Amino acid sequence: MTNQLPSLDVCFSPELLPLHDLRGKVAVVVDILRATSSIVTALAQGVTHLVPFSELAECQAQAAGGYLTAAERDGRQAEGVDLGNSPFGYLDGVVPVRGRCVAITTTNGTRALHLSAAADKVLVGAFLNIGAVAEHLRRLQKDVVVVCAGWKGNFCLEDTLFGGALAALLQTDFDTTSSDATLAALDLWKTAEADVAGYLLKSSHVRRLNSLEAHQDMEFCIRQDEYDLVPVFREGRITKFR
Repeated sequence: MTNQLPSLDVCFSPELLPLHDLRGKVAVVVDILRATSSIVTALAQGVTHLVPFSELAECQAQAAGGYLTAAERDGRQAEGVDLGNSPFGYLDGVVPVRGRCVAITTTNGTRALHLSAAADKVLVGAFLNIGAVAEHLRRLQKDVVVVCAGWKGNFCLEDTLFGGALAALLQTDFDTTSSDATLAALDLWKTAEADVAGYLLKSSHVRRLNSLEAHQDMEFCIRQDEYDLVPVFREGRITKFR
């Protein structure tokens, strides 16, 4: 008798999380455009840790404690903060980030992190670190729920594509066939895989970014395995596992 494989499920929106029992499972929170991509990039560039906040005022208040502040609402950098929600904010050197801690709030991603706190472990996923996340999940051998941050509670293509791409990487190690959501994500990924950028041009979030003249963000955020690190959200902080 073979051992049962751990399952991999995809939650298309934080609004659907009440339908998932996260206890004993690993939540992989993903907001490709752009919160989790920015978090992964921040840690890769030497940020010591990030603290996610739901409210803008809470985030801004952390500046008094020495934190850099990063905030976005409706795709734009909020007023009175150091950084927005673009990974290039951590790469362009305008605001030195190495050795600093960051308070962050975004429209969708930070909310999804807090709503996933019931899981045994909460990881931050992006295409930028998808291989490292997959390897970490293989080692953990626990049931996984990919929590797509979506856009204001709604389904979005890019987060679901990540769920499909992760499921494709883990098909031999996890049960990816028991959930219709995972099967749908896999089918979307198979359709998009050959030209992810071209596929996402029709997505509402990419059109929104393009209207804000943030074209380069999408191209960067869909790069795979740019960084070999796994951010973990625990006790209110996001830190690098390795």
